[in-house]
Amino acid sequence: MLTDADTVTLDRDVLQYIAEVLKETDQDRERALREIRAWLKEEGSWLNARGESKFILPFLRGCKFDVDKTKKKLTNYYVMRRDRPEWFRNRNPRLQHIQDLIKMGVFLPLKRHHDNKLVVIVRIAAHDPKKYDWNDIFKVGKMILDVVCMEDQRAQIYGVIAIFDLSGLSFGHYRTITPSLMKNAVYAWQNYHIRPKNLEFVSSPIYINVAINLIKSFMTEKMKQRIKVHFGGTEKAQDIVDKDILPVEFGGENETVEELGEYWLEKLLRYEQWFAEDESYVAE
Repeated sequence: MLTDADTVTLDRDVLQYIAEVLKETDQDRERALREIRAWLKEEGSWLNARGESKFILPFLRGCKFDVDKTKKKLTNYYVMRRDRPEWFRNRNPRLQHIQDLIKMGVFLPLKRHHDNKLVVIVRIAAHDPKKYDWNDIFKVGKMILDVVCMEDQRAQIYGVIAIFDLSGLSFGHYRTITPSLMKNAVYAWQNYHIRPKNLEFVSSPIYINVAINLIKSFMTEKMKQRIKVHFGGTEKAQDIVDKDILPVEFGGENETVEELGEYWLEKLLRYEQWFAEDESYVAE
């Protein structure tokens, strides 16, 4: 797990990128961290937010070191944690239904990046909709994203390519996806501390545009431009990222979905105590 001392241990090419694109220099970083900590201690004390650099810095990077925007995003995030207890409470990786969802690969960050960006495969229809609830699926996704953000600074800096696999999507799945659920999911993506750079939908059914248009209605204009729909099978993922980093089920040359699921379960189990302690950080 990262400590504050690890926060800015970056390669030269990454340091150049953050200076040019994110406007992050040693001086600006320390100034912004001081400002945010002072704000959290005074005006933002009701948020009960984490004050360590490694938890503040991803928000600053996501807002390109605009302190006012960072304050708003932090507020939105910790209020969301309060208002969505179904996502942010009982995040115990030893619970059987949580383990089931992790192992079946509903949310799979790949081990290797594409163009420095984290690649996450979201398998929308991997679960049985009669047995598993969407809120638990969102919970698992956020548990994994939180660990990624602590361990992978490149993901904070360059962002995420999300590949939504719609293969196997049935009426049973579709009818449980309500407009309010979509709205909450979009709100979470837009206020989380890792930036989605591309939202790619593969194995898309012909009626997907109805759902996409609904999703877009909750998005900022910038986010709308990042959506792309691909018809055809899961092999279309090869048009998005390098083939050699993909699971074999997507025509790739890396691990299987099952192996990646086991990998993430083992990793989340190591954070069991952290997840329990993290529940106290929620707005009043």
